[in-house]
Amino acid sequence: MPDIHIEREHTLGLAQARKLAFRWAELAEEKFDMACTYEEGKTSDLVSFTRSGVNGELKVTKGHFELDARLGFLLGAFKDRIEREIVENLDALLAEKSPMKAMEHAVASKTPPAKKAAAKKKA
Repeated sequence: MPDIHIEREHTLGLAQARKLAFRWAELAEEKFDMACTYEEGKTSDLVSFTRSGVNGELKVTKGHFELDARLGFLLGAFKDRIEREIVENLDALLAEKSPMKAMEHAVASKTPPAKKAAAKKKA
């Protein structure tokens, strides 16, 4: 049984979810010194990750992410912190890819519209 189990639903489709999972694997390698392997499938992908004291898998489908991690004895003491970090990283990546977030970013990056001139009175 995994020590950490995280599930997230999404509406990205497999192509976008695949990109996000690949980015998650890159971040895990950079930030946590994980060794990650990525296996693409027809209907789902599997990211396997490992380092001293932890190993696990992230399953990616067109509408779902499921992460299971097993912690060694020493890292088990930091389970809550590790789980929080994983959740924050995954949720941040999902937020960047969500259609609403993309729309909010596009709106925020535009310059505000010019103020309308005062309406002229008819004589």
